[in-house]
Order: sequence, then C-alpha cells, then structure tokens
Amino acid sequence: MTQPTEWDAVYVSGTPPPWDIGRPQPAFVHLAEDGLLGGDVLDAGCGTGEHTLLAAAHGADAMGVDASPTAIARARAKAAGRGLAARFEVADALDLGALGMSFGTVIDSGLFHVFDDQDRARYVASLASVLRPAGTCYLMCFSDLQPGTFGPRRVRQDELISSFSDGWDVIGIAAAEFVVNPGLGTPAARAWLATIRRR
Repeated sequence: MTQPTEWDAVYVSGTPPPWDIGRPQPAFVHLAEDGLLGGDVLDAGCGTGEHTLLAAAHGADAMGVDASPTAIARARAKAAGRGLAARFEVADALDLGALGMSFGTVIDSGLFHVFDDQDRARYVASLASVLRPAGTCYLMCFSDLQPGTFGPRRVRQDELISSFSDGWDVIGIAAAEFVVNPGLGTPAARAWLATIRRR
C-alpha cells in the first residue's frame, strides 16, 4: 500500500495530481442531483474534499477521510470558505472501523484501484466495517477499457463483482469517465461506476 507520507508528497509537490480537478466528478454530481448522496455519507479517500462537499451541499451529513494531512487541511479550508458543515479527518482507508462510526452511504472516487490484491480485500472489509446493512457504496475506478498503461491499475467488471461477493450485492456497473487535469494527453479516462449494496 502507498504510505500516507507518499500521498502527502503528491499534494505538496506544487502541481495538482491528475484527480484533483477542483470540482466533483460529473458522475457523482449526477448521483447528488438524483438524491442518492443524502443522509450520512462517508467519502473514503476524499482528497481535497470535492465529493464530500458536494454531498454536504445537497443536505448530507458528510465526512471525508484521507491519508494525506495536506489534502485534509485543504478540504477543511474549502468547507470553511463555502460555509459547509462537512467534517474531514486523516484516516487509513484500510482501517475505517477505527473511526467508530457507521454510515448509510460511502463514496469512493478513485481509491479502490490503487490497492493491490491483498490490500483490496482489506479495503472491502474496511468498508464493511463502516457501511450499515442495506447501505450503498458508489465506487468509481479506472476501467480496463482505458487504453495505454499510464496511471493506476485498470479494473475489470468481474474483479469488482468478485471483490464484493461476500456480504455484498453489486447492483450495477455502468461506464463512466474520470475528468482529469490537463497535461495527461486526454481530458478524461474511462472508468466504471459501481453501485454496491451491503447485505
């Protein structure tokens, strides 16, 4: 697993990482507009907080967690600047149970695909420790349909299904896109948006 100090270095380098586009990903905007990011929401791997703030702006009791203290500090500053009551904490996505909280909805925008097979299983268990039964996880990850090799590991649909086979129901997997910062040679990368419910 990438260590927190490595994640923090990404944010203090002076150049925004590819995923930090200064606004929510369109796929999550659509979820919010459809009323699916309400209630109590956890944004796992929230970065500088755009999806947490999106949920909060739509009335959710929203919390974002990330391994990077720098990202969390920026997220808190955004919340204060926008007058939104979202909460942000530095936390390990592989040990979300340490939060001592539970949620009805979890957002994952680009975290699942950073884990190797061993940590992937730990991450799914970590999600289960905070998502209440019948709660929903909206997970967007790089798709195996994305050409080339630059960027994170590509994920096949069957990998998502098998990762969430024990105690979960994969409700649907839809084609989506990650909007990325300029400089990568493409304005967007192909993704999967999975809707996954905990039993």
